[in-house]
Amino acid sequence: MLDLKVLQSALVQLEEEKGIPKDKVLEAIDLALAAAYKKEYAKKGQIIRAKFDVASGKTEFWQVKKVVDESVLKSPEEAGAEEGSEFSATTPDPGSAEDTDEPRKEVFSEEKHIMLPEARMIRSDAKVLDEISFPLEEQDDFGRIAAQAAKQVIIQKIREAERSSVLQQYSKLEGEIVSGRVQNIERGTVFLDLGKATGIIPREEQMPNEHYRQGERMRAYLYQVEESPRGINLRLSRAHPQFIAKLFEVEAPEIASGAVVIESIAREPGSRAKIAVYSKEASIDPVGSCVGQRGVRVSTVINELGGEKIDIIEWSATTETFIGNSLSPAKIEQIQLDQTSKTARVTVSADQFSLAIGKGGQNVRLAAKLTGWKIDIVAPASAEVKAVDVEAIPEAAPEAEVAAAE
Repeated sequence: MLDLKVLQSALVQLEEEKGIPKDKVLEAIDLALAAAYKKEYAKKGQIIRAKFDVASGKTEFWQVKKVVDESVLKSPEEAGAEEGSEFSATTPDPGSAEDTDEPRKEVFSEEKHIMLPEARMIRSDAKVLDEISFPLEEQDDFGRIAAQAAKQVIIQKIREAERSSVLQQYSKLEGEIVSGRVQNIERGTVFLDLGKATGIIPREEQMPNEHYRQGERMRAYLYQVEESPRGINLRLSRAHPQFIAKLFEVEAPEIASGAVVIESIAREPGSRAKIAVYSKEASIDPVGSCVGQRGVRVSTVINELGGEKIDIIEWSATTETFIGNSLSPAKIEQIQLDQTSKTARVTVSADQFSLAIGKGGQNVRLAAKLTGWKIDIVAPASAEVKAVDVEAIPEAAPEAEVAAAE
């Protein structure tokens, strides 16, 4: 049997803590009780409804029949013709009454319908398509079934509330850093316990130089909150470029306040990154704000990223200056721009050539990502030209380039 005190307490708790109105839960309980009654005791085709009284614990049941006459019923010939046609009862013929304002005709069922003359003997003002109710007796052994049905409804409502709460809470955190503890690792995917929910870090969003252990605490960038039939998916990343931006936002008040802006980021996770920054206020040094006194700010970010090197350069609206800064620490002699192909031909001295290219072509590759330009590095004493296509940047330079750079 239903424990009314427990039920009433659960209804209050759902309303106060989960934000689910009491009326909505009782409505769901009514539907569940009607479905349970129909399954156990009703005849096939009957329409059963229920009303549960939370104060007394009693439930009223009734059968509903629709008032009909010949105008809304199919003739025996029409019913027989439909059975032999390719269209099912749930698929109306093209151009049928369902496409108009007229009600779709039905086949008479004694369990679902009552003819108009008979209905008017029960209720004198009955009209076609009205509903006539017939009270049903509550079965003696229905208490156990009712208790189980009510319990299932409450459990379902709690799950729905928790799901809604998680969606609402973490939707606000999308694009921010969250922290949690490694719950487990399955087939390379890391599951992070965030408290009220579990986030996942796919293999491609992990740092290649990191090894995760169960129980370890870590931070990650929440880049997607996705609702699916199986629940809420919180997708996390430690390899996302914006992870670096958010880490600097935490460390540098100038970035958090908007005085210093991170314009672009190029990153090869676990190895090296370049970020371009500028200041909205002339009195603030954007690079210095990110580096911090004695390098404490950038060191904190580097430690969080497991030693990933970070180059902080000053962004410029002048393309030549920006490209020159992006190739830091190499010093540039001349830059020629081709606006049509968006290619920059950069001339450097012989002693700066390998520095501009970087080990494995990494420096020029990151500069191309950062600026969005194709970059050709040219040394005056050499006829060789090194190029990086920003749309198809290789993960490692060819052996010939590496050898030339080194």
